Amino acid sequence: MLGVLLPCLLLGLQASGVSATKEPSAARSLVWGPGLQADVVLPARYFFIQAVDGAGTSFTSSPGENTYEVKITTPAEEFTRIWVQVLDRRDGSFLVRYRMYASYPSLTIEILLKGVHVAQSPYHLKGPVYHDGCSCPQPQTKVWLKHMRCPDSVPQIEQDLSYFPSVDPDHLAQEVPRRFGRRQSLCHYTIKDNQIYIKTHGEHVGFRIFMDAFLLSLSRKVKLPDVEFFVNLGDWPLEKRKPSEKLHPIFSWCGSSDTRDIVMPTYDLTESVLETMGRVSLDMMSVQVNTGPPWEEKNSTAFWRGRDSRKERLELVKLSRAHPDLIDAALTNFFFFEHDESLYGPVVKHVSFFDFFKYKYQINVDGTVAAYRLPYLLAGGGLVLKQDSEYYEHFYSQLHPWEHYIPIKRDLSDLLDTIRWAKENDHEARRIAEAGKQFARTHLMGDNIFCYYFKLFEEYAARQVTEPKVREGMEKVEQPKDDLFPCSCHRQRELKL
Repeated sequence: MLGVLLPCLLLGLQASGVSATKEPSAARSLVWGPGLQADVVLPARYFFIQAVDGAGTSFTSSPGENTYEVKITTPAEEFTRIWVQVLDRRDGSFLVRYRMYASYPSLTIEILLKGVHVAQSPYHLKGPVYHDGCSCPQPQTKVWLKHMRCPDSVPQIEQDLSYFPSVDPDHLAQEVPRRFGRRQSLCHYTIKDNQIYIKTHGEHVGFRIFMDAFLLSLSRKVKLPDVEFFVNLGDWPLEKRKPSEKLHPIFSWCGSSDTRDIVMPTYDLTESVLETMGRVSLDMMSVQVNTGPPWEEKNSTAFWRGRDSRKERLELVKLSRAHPDLIDAALTNFFFFEHDESLYGPVVKHVSFFDFFKYKYQINVDGTVAAYRLPYLLAGGGLVLKQDSEYYEHFYSQLHPWEHYIPIKRDLSDLLDTIRWAKENDHEARRIAEAGKQFARTHLMGDNIFCYYFKLFEEYAARQVTEPKVREGMEKVEQPKDDLFPCSCHRQRELKL
């Protein structure tokens, strides 16, 4: 989506190693990605550069982290309030990301190699070019979907909504709080005329900040359909009734094989999208440039760190102690099994997530529900050994065992044999790791997440048989003030029509 994959032209290039005497060619190098389009508004925009030499050979290792220079300017001002990073992915390509703190009538992006323009540089973004904080939603949803290159349909959404051919907001407004509101933590949202309203149920509703922030960000970019829904703020999916019984549609960050919740991208992934180049250091872009040493130089031990949120994690520590030549696993915190700390402790210091990628094999074991680290493990380029699980995130149905990861049994009884297989079949293990990495880079970037949420709301709204309403007790979720760098939306008149 949005040019995350190399363009078709790359298929004709010889993808072989480039000797140290070769140098990138400004004319032959390739540039592509959504950050070159004015109408694709993201918290952090991005595009890619692929180094290619004069003979048309694509680099597969870094030509040097300072090879390319990127300048973003506007004719309107001498200085722009834009933070630009050129990040070396060390595979011959670069990820360029930039975060805008103000909106501009137009932008010019110059990509230079020793002062010479690269590919089709300079790239002119005819504006207005809005920053993420600017509320200027595209009123025509088809236009926004086209700009974002969102898919026409999403199989996981279709599957989740197949249990709800019709939904009645009037009935749900009464039934859902009565059934779940006392013991669970829920947010009851109504989106009306692109304004967001909320009423919370339950005691622990602090996680609403993640959903509030994402809804506000999405509503600044596109006019959302009028829709009314309930979001589960807890870890575990809620709707445990059988399909033959009366089901209630609940939006959750995690699904399971024995529940019927409607799955959204996790709060962890959505926050990382909103806060890229902001409050978070771990996001789907930063992982791509912190993948550790090359495959052949990685430690050939299976690695894991985490807390004691599932019994299999304790068993993993036992396996590690019995087979330190194969597994390096340890607990960083005790909470659920504090009485067993003498058996499985002591706890070890937290390890930077980027240090995980010094190891070839990444073990992914469930926590309380699905382990939300999986997107980052895939993007990190290691071979993911994923525990069979009843839990799933929004993208799991697109993953295929032995293509993107290697499955291991829920009780971990085949983990040792799986690691031994990977060691003995290094070429195949590397191929699977590479496929997992490319999947994450293609399907789990910020634009993918915005598309998923919008398609979910669009499909769900189409099933409503009564009008969504701003219910008694709801409060409006206000857009954050942007007094420092206010923007002027050229669509205001169109939005009022």
